[in-house]
Amino acid sequence: MNVQYYSGNPKFLVSVDCIIFGFSAGELSLLLFKRNVEPAKGCWSLPGGFIKEKESGEEAAARVLHSLTGLSHLYMEQLMVFSNVNRDPGQRVLSIAYYALVNVEDYNRELVQEHNAHWRNMNDLPELIFDHSQMLNVALERLRHKASTEPVGFNLLPEQFTVPQLQSLYEAIYGRMVDKRNFRKKIQQMNFLEKSDEKDKNSSKRGAYLYTFNKKLYEQAIHQGFSFTL
Repeated sequence: MNVQYYSGNPKFLVSVDCIIFGFSAGELSLLLFKRNVEPAKGCWSLPGGFIKEKESGEEAAARVLHSLTGLSHLYMEQLMVFSNVNRDPGQRVLSIAYYALVNVEDYNRELVQEHNAHWRNMNDLPELIFDHSQMLNVALERLRHKASTEPVGFNLLPEQFTVPQLQSLYEAIYGRMVDKRNFRKKIQQMNFLEKSDEKDKNSSKRGAYLYTFNKKLYEQAIHQGFSFTL
């Protein structure tokens, strides 16, 4: 092994940054925290941390997510590496960005408070440190693409949900209104949505039927040529 080849090259710190989306009250939200170290102490930041010596980027991101939310096996996807030379004023740091989808009914609220983290509405976000706004934009673009072709949006919903909740979720993701008739027509084609006899009567006296997403039935539908595009 040519040790000199490695030792003669510069060494950088490598971190992960996590863009954590939630959905509540018909709006997308983002989990942020106020940074407690310099540089940019007291400013709003995406959750993240340095990759440890014996872990992969995916393992580091999963560790950050679990330490902050108490949840494991979340929907998570790598976005890209952010490597601008001056992206972190503290030192040369390469960051691998991941985005994750969280059901806001499931996370550990005590852990979130312990880390001084807060859910912020996507329509009312504070200024973020470094290149974190760029990371967010890339994550939102990826989420919109994924949501238009795959059922990733169900990761943001409770186990049981109504059709109006599902429509408001996709409107929040796309940032635009979805035609109600066309949406319901598409829903009728989704035989992997199982209708319950129960109703949610929080939004109206008449109530709306509750549905669950059946992953196995969805996989069968895909093999039969079903297109998720709305």
